[in-house]
Formats: sequence, structure tokens, C-alpha cells
Amino acid sequence: MTKATNLVWHESEVSKQERRELKQHKSAVLWFTGLSGSGKSTLSSALEKELYINGVHTYRLDGDNIRHGLNKDLGFSPEDRTENIRRIGEVSKLMVDAGLFVLTAFISPYHNDRELVRDLVESEEFIEIYVKASLETCEKRDPKGLYKKARAGEIKGFTGIDAPYDEPFQPEVTIDTDVLNIEESVEAIVDYLKQNDYL
Repeated sequence: MTKATNLVWHESEVSKQERRELKQHKSAVLWFTGLSGSGKSTLSSALEKELYINGVHTYRLDGDNIRHGLNKDLGFSPEDRTENIRRIGEVSKLMVDAGLFVLTAFISPYHNDRELVRDLVESEEFIEIYVKASLETCEKRDPKGLYKKARAGEIKGFTGIDAPYDEPFQPEVTIDTDVLNIEESVEAIVDYLKQNDYL
């Protein structure tokens, strides 16, 4: 495939700061990472609802949803996983520029891929939220029946079974869903956003 050349970035007449002032809050990527079944999608959805109720402009990107459209051409090889996250990072960057909080729920198993997204935006615009749950808990939940299939050998390269997951080194927020319920988890993230002047 031939890459496009002779490209010039066209600046907008409306700045990110002006968009934020219109919305009356900052914008950032809330990057939910964790094993399948840890609660990323459930938590990001509940948080989005809570933010909406409080007048915060958001958009949520979920792993399965994105693979229905933007990334439907990608599989689950290490290379495709990296490209999946790269594309999500670029979309998230655009949404932050638009003045939104973008909530992204992706296993995103590789530390380097998550750092790639962090580097796309300004230092305080990436909030890594580690949705932590033991593998045992995730297997018990198994909402999509994927662990069962992976254990039976029907799915290859499944994160946590026969593919690695790099736990975040220093996430901004850790939510242990073995301990916290959904309401407590949402409250913990909202508290972080308020304490750090995002809201």
C-alpha cells in the first residue's frame, strides 16, 4: 500500500481550550485496561452515565464495538493488537481535542501500546485506569464464555491464558473489582477527577 505524501496539517480556528471553555470542563482519555471479565466495559458505561448526569461531555469506545467497524479488518495477533490500540489512540486524541472525556475499554495487554497512546496526548490528558481482578474471578464471571473456549483450546492467543497481560506500572487509578462494587468504583474515579481538577 502506498502511503499518502504532500500532506499539510490544517489548523482550526477554534482551539482545544476554547472547546473546553464552552463545555466548562477539561478533556482527557480515561483508559480502562484489564483482563477480559475484569469489569472494564461495565465500569466505563456506568461512569459515562454518572458524568452525563453531571453535565460532562463524554464518548465511550469499547473493544468489541470498535471491532464491528473501525477495526473490523484486524485480528488478535500481537501486530494486530498493537494496530488496534494505535487506531484507538488516534481517535481518542481527536476526541480530547474536541473537548470530550473519552472512555476507552480495551484489554490493551501490552504496556508499550498503552504508553504509545499516552505519548499521543499531553501529559495530563491520559488517565490509565487499571481495572484489576484476579484471573480466577475473571474466569468465574466469563460473561462472553471466552475463558471456557480458551481453556478448551477453541481460542488461541487469549490474554491471561496463553497470551500475556502486562500489568500497569503506575496507573493513575486502580480499581480492584474483587473488592469494590460498581457504585464504589465509579465514586473512586469521580473523586480522582475532582481532586485533580478535571471536573
